[in-house]
Amino acid sequence: MSPDPPVFAGIDTTVPHSARRYNYWLGGKDHFAVDRESGEQMAAVFPTARVWAVQNRAYLRRVVTYLAREAGIRQFLDVGTGLPTADNTHEVAQRIAPESRVVYVDNDPLVMTHARALLTSTRQGLTSYLEADLRNPAVILEQARETLDFSQPVALMLIAVLHFVPDAKADSYAVVRTLVEALPAGSYLAISHGSADYLPAPTAATLEAMARAGGEFQLRSASELARYFDGMSLVDPGIAVISEWRPLDDDRPDPADVACLGAVARVG
Repeated sequence: MSPDPPVFAGIDTTVPHSARRYNYWLGGKDHFAVDRESGEQMAAVFPTARVWAVQNRAYLRRVVTYLAREAGIRQFLDVGTGLPTADNTHEVAQRIAPESRVVYVDNDPLVMTHARALLTSTRQGLTSYLEADLRNPAVILEQARETLDFSQPVALMLIAVLHFVPDAKADSYAVVRTLVEALPAGSYLAISHGSADYLPAPTAATLEAMARAGGEFQLRSASELARYFDGMSLVDPGIAVISEWRPLDDDRPDPADVACLGAVARVG
């Protein structure tokens, strides 16, 4: 097993963090014992957790490609970005449009340290990094305006982050509404979110019991996910299992092995 990464100021290595656990499932090196233990506990209940992690990353690539190539978006606000890996948002966007601007937001100091060191923008574009919590949208918007022009369309990326805002901790719908209301017409909202819709009933019940006990995450159904997109126009195919959202090939996992829904919608 790889040694633990350096411990930076502000990092609590006694509490698992979603970004580091995700990194563990993807085979990365930036995680601590507590993250590995948490990852294995979840994988014991949901054995295809690593399938979900890989499919979520592939979904991100397809979404950013659509937004940059077909929708013509040149600005991205990626909240809950996670640890850097292959094909990050700015890399996909700037391959298509080198002038693209991307703001990454995460609440883990380890994520931000690695992002600043590893995520290099093109000369034509710009990439910046904010250490902030999704539950504080006003802070995110204030700081993001230093890089992004909110008079022009922005893609708000909430990839695998909203399920870590359970109802008991914050009103995630109000958070998203605050962020979206700051975006001009022609902007987009992209979400992926863990869901029990396709899981066998015993697995779903166990995961939801874990969520209630730990208070760390909350699975949401397709109808609950749809509420985030109120007043927006969903891009075809609408709300779908992430592996079925504009897939590039026919070799796709069973929806129950992914257990994650996604959608992209146009604002205004």
